Amino acid sequence: MNDTVTTNASQRRVIAPTPVADTPSATADLADLLALMARLRADCPWDIKQTNHSLIPYAIEEAYELGEAVQEDDDEDIKGELGDVLLQVVFHCQLYAEQGRFAMGDVITTLQEKLIRRHPHVFDKENLADDAAVKQRWDEIKAIENQERAARGKAKRRLDQVKAGSALMQAQALQKAASKLGFDWPGVEGAVEKLEEEIAELKEALPKAGETLTAQQERALEKELGDCVFGLVNVARKVGLDAEAATLTCVHKFKSRFGYIEAKLAEQGKIVEDSTLEEMDALWEAAKIEE
Repeated sequence: MNDTVTTNASQRRVIAPTPVADTPSATADLADLLALMARLRADCPWDIKQTNHSLIPYAIEEAYELGEAVQEDDDEDIKGELGDVLLQVVFHCQLYAEQGRFAMGDVITTLQEKLIRRHPHVFDKENLADDAAVKQRWDEIKAIENQERAARGKAKRRLDQVKAGSALMQAQALQKAASKLGFDWPGVEGAVEKLEEEIAELKEALPKAGETLTAQQERALEKELGDCVFGLVNVARKVGLDAEAATLTCVHKFKSRFGYIEAKLAEQGKIVEDSTLEEMDALWEAAKIEE
């Protein structure tokens, strides 16, 4: 596969993979996958339009779908979802290679270097008694890596400890971290009052009947809506609940109840599109009773 070309220690040129010709056959070779991705970038209108930033939502979505597949433990689904996650890695690498920044080989090398560096108990035979000692050593190595990042101008701020994740997960983790630094209400009452304040501001930003929002009004509404969600997460945290888990419970409940509606309508020889809101709402209430 075309990847990187090193002419000497100080000069290095990144070359994007060469697109595969004709109709390829599926193989287990990573080089063939990279060539296929290059072909898609060359000939597929949707793939051509994508950027590293436009792909971010898909990477997040695929990670969650992989989690669901692992939970359901179906081999075919797991293989498919692992492939979708790999696609995101390959797609990003293709785009960065086209920009002349780095390629798949660099990502693989960086990963191997990190794994070797963070496992001295395996490769340097350090005497680490148990997994707790391994975790402590891992944290020590990460601290050294953070110092190296700071030396490159990537200073680590206090809340940078919060890992990437869903918006709800990050919101709750940020609030928890800030609380440990003394930035928090003493009880849940303060969080509830703040939520009520944000809801009032959201109501003010909502469009009136028949009103079309300007781009500036849409941004303001988005901000107020985000403030309300953030405030609700804070309430969950203050009472010891996980906002992500609570929301997922609601998601699964909604899917289950709507599935009940579809099933009952099917028994009547109807589909959702041919039913009234009143009919569906009545079945929704019936689903709640049967839970």
